[in-house]
Amino acid sequence: MSAAGSTRLAPEISEHSLANGSLSYASRGQFGVRHNASAHRWLWSGILLLTVAGFIGVAPALVKLWEIWTTDPLRSVGIVILPTSIALLLRAWWRNGWELNGTWWGLPVVLLAFVPTLFSQHFVFFWSTGTFKVNFLPSALPIFLYACGVMLLFAGVRVCLQAWFPLALLLLLQPVPQAVTQYLDLPMQGLSAHIARSFAGLLGLSPANAELLRLMFTPSFGMFIAPGCDGMRGAITMAYCALIAGYLKRVSISKWVMYVVGAFLLGHIFNLLRLCALVAYYKVALGHAALEHFARQADYMIGGLLFLGAAFLFLWVITRQPDAVEADPGPLPQREVSADWRSTCSRTAGLTLLVVAAIVPGIRATESDPESLALALNRGDITVHELDSRIPPRFGDYSLARAWQEQVDGSPALEAAAYAGPAKNDVEVGIWLLPKNQSIEASLLTHGEMPTMKAIKEISTSAGQSVPFNTAFYNDGVTDTLIGDTYCSPLSCWASMENAEGVHFAISKVMDHSTRGKRLVPIFFKVQVPRTAESDPVVYSHLLTQCEDFLDHVDFTQLSQRFQ
Repeated sequence: MSAAGSTRLAPEISEHSLANGSLSYASRGQFGVRHNASAHRWLWSGILLLTVAGFIGVAPALVKLWEIWTTDPLRSVGIVILPTSIALLLRAWWRNGWELNGTWWGLPVVLLAFVPTLFSQHFVFFWSTGTFKVNFLPSALPIFLYACGVMLLFAGVRVCLQAWFPLALLLLLQPVPQAVTQYLDLPMQGLSAHIARSFAGLLGLSPANAELLRLMFTPSFGMFIAPGCDGMRGAITMAYCALIAGYLKRVSISKWVMYVVGAFLLGHIFNLLRLCALVAYYKVALGHAALEHFARQADYMIGGLLFLGAAFLFLWVITRQPDAVEADPGPLPQREVSADWRSTCSRTAGLTLLVVAAIVPGIRATESDPESLALALNRGDITVHELDSRIPPRFGDYSLARAWQEQVDGSPALEAAAYAGPAKNDVEVGIWLLPKNQSIEASLLTHGEMPTMKAIKEISTSAGQSVPFNTAFYNDGVTDTLIGDTYCSPLSCWASMENAEGVHFAISKVMDHSTRGKRLVPIFFKVQVPRTAESDPVVYSHLLTQCEDFLDHVDFTQLSQRFQ
C-alpha cells in the first residue's frame, strides 16, 4: 500500500520538480539576455564616448585644418569631407552588422596618431628639388591614423579593409595640395582672365575703350577681370562630389576616373561661361542706372544658376544609365558583439589609458595665448607707438628709416621695419605677432608669387651666432626680391626643413609659437631691387651678400625677446 502510494507520488513530485526546474532555467536565461543587452549597451556607450574624446589627442591637427578651411576659400570644401568620411565609415561598419572583432594592433596605431600631442614630435617625409616639392605625409595624417586605429581596435581588420575609401578620404582633409596651386591654379587663373578679356574685346570693349576703363575703375559700377576668376573652388567641389558618388555607385576604376576628371572640367567650363555672361551683362548694363545697381546681384545669380546647372548635368550623366556592377547586398545579419566580449572590454580600457594621457596635452596644444602682442594691441593694452619702440633704432651702419604694422582680416599681424644703410636699397625686417606658424614665403604664395630659387642658408649674425634661413628668390620681370625666414626664441634660432633639397624622412620637434617667454617668433628679412639683365643666380648672390652685411649686426635672439 505504501509502496503503491509511493509509486503514485513519485511522478507527481518529479513533474513538479521538472516544472520548477524549467521555470528556473527560463528565468535564468531571460536574466542572462537582459544582462548581456545591458552590458552591450554600456560597452557601446563607452566606445562612443572614448572615440569622441580621443579626438582631443589629434586636436592640434584639427585646429590647423579648421584654420585652413575657414581662411582659404579654395580649401573650404575640406570642412565637409570630415563628416562625410565619418558617415561612410559608420555605413561600412553597419553593413557588417556592427561586429566587434577587433585586434590589439589598433592600439599602437592610435599611439602613433597621438605622438605629435604627447611628445611634441611629428614625422617629416618629403622630396624637394628646386621649387618643386612633394609631401608624402599630409597634415591630416594623425586624424587618419586615429580613425584607422579605432576601427582596427574594435571593428577588426576585415571591416577596415572594406572601409578603405572613407579612411583614405581622411587623408584629403586638406583638399588642395600645394602643387595644385602652383602648377594648376595659377596657370588656370591666367587662362580664365585671358579668355574673358578676349570675349570682352569681341563685344567691343577694347583696352582703349572708355567704357572698359569705366568697368575697371568706377567704384560704384565696375568689373576688373583678373587672375583669380578661374573657378577652381567650384571645380574642386564637383570633383570631390564625383569621387564620393563613384564610390557609392561602385563603378569601375576607369569610369570612376572619368567621373572625377569630367566633373573637374565641367566646373571650369561653366565658370568660363559665367565670366563671359557677366561681361555681356556689363555691356548691356552700361548707361542704365537700374541695371548697374543690380550688377553684384547679377553676378551671384549668374554664378549660382550656372553652378546649379552644372550639378544637375553631372547628376544626370551619372544616373541616366545604371552601371553593371554587382548588387549592393545591404547590411549583413546582426552578429554577436564578440566571441569574447571581455577582450573588447580590455581593448576599451587600453584606449581609455591613451585618451586620458592625451587629454591635457591636447587641450594645452590648442590653447591660444591670450597675452599675445597682436591681441594686446587689438585690445588697446599697448599702442602702435609702444610696439614700434621695440624695433631697434640701429643695426651697425644701418639705421631705422620707418616702422609700420600690417593687418590680416582687420587685426594686426606683422610689425615691419625698413633699414637704410650703405647700399641704396633698404633691407626690411618683419616680426609676426600672432602666436602661430607664419612665413613671408607662405604669405607671398597666397598672392600668387612663386620663387624661382630656394635654399637654406646659414648666415652669421651678431656675436658670431649662426642663424639658418629659408631663403627664396623672386623675379616678376619688374623687380628682383630676396627673402629669408627663420624662427627664433630668446635662446636659439632654427629654420624649417621645407626648403632642404632631396628626400628627407625624420622626426621633427613641433614648434612652440604660443608659450610666452620662450615661444619661437617667426622673423624674416626682405630686400627688393629693380630688375636687371643679370641672371637669377647672379642677382641672388648680390642680394645675399648685401643681406649678410646687414644681418651681421642683428641679434635675433634679443629681437625675439622683445616680441615675446
